[in-house]
Amino acid sequence: MANWGLNIVKQYQRLVVFTFGTYTGTRGPGIRWIWPFVNNGSTTTDLREVPVAIPRQTSITRDNAPIDIDFFVYMRVIEDRPQDTILNVSDFGAAAQSLAMTTLRAVVGEMDLDDVLSKRERINSQLQVKLDEVTVNWGVKVTRVEIKEVEPPRDVQEAMNRQLSAERTRRAAVTEAEGERDAQINRAEGDRQAAVLRAEGAKQALILEAEGDREAAILRAEGFSVGMDRINQVAMQADPRTMSLQYFDTLKDIGAGPSTKFIFPMEFTSMLEPFLRQGQANNGADTS
Repeated sequence: MANWGLNIVKQYQRLVVFTFGTYTGTRGPGIRWIWPFVNNGSTTTDLREVPVAIPRQTSITRDNAPIDIDFFVYMRVIEDRPQDTILNVSDFGAAAQSLAMTTLRAVVGEMDLDDVLSKRERINSQLQVKLDEVTVNWGVKVTRVEIKEVEPPRDVQEAMNRQLSAERTRRAAVTEAEGERDAQINRAEGDRQAAVLRAEGAKQALILEAEGDREAAILRAEGFSVGMDRINQVAMQADPRTMSLQYFDTLKDIGAGPSTKFIFPMEFTSMLEPFLRQGQANNGADTS
């Protein structure tokens, strides 16, 4: 209730004024004058959001399972309709609490237990819509609904715990199997890469060995060719008499054997010509 005389209306408040018991307007923030007796019954309304705690309620699901739920309803007075909060409802907080209890039972009664446990957002939105349909007549807007706790029956809790335990065991087994599979894949991949590397190494070794043999053969052939060229060059530069003396040494060695027959090649006479010419030259010199 507003005081007689001067009243300071704050930014988040509105002053609902009555004149001789009749609503005559709403005053905004600032300094407002209330006449004694004339404006009797004038009151201020708070526009801030108000949380209303709904105590734990036992509701029955569609599949006849009892379940306990407690939640909060957040609401605020609509800024341009604070007079409806005064004129249409005596205590909108208590009215909203009672309305939320009955609305919760209606919403939960249309759902199965599994849905109630897993679809909290759906319950929140349905409660907000159903409450807001009524509170709008009071000049109140339901901004949101938040379920605080959902407690299923004890036997359901035990079954859920067993299910969670089994699910954790299953996930652990799956994780272990996946880890073993990945390990086997990694080992197989490692073995494959090692085999590829070994084969590649053996191939490179064979290639290097073949290249070495080829280069060695080339070098030997080149050496033999160079040797033959050298021998040919030396032979072409040798004195015919030196070659004849070598021939005579060879014949001497042949003559030292037990053979009684000697075969002289026809080139023998041509090889003796240098010696014969040398002898004739020496005889001519003695005669002179």
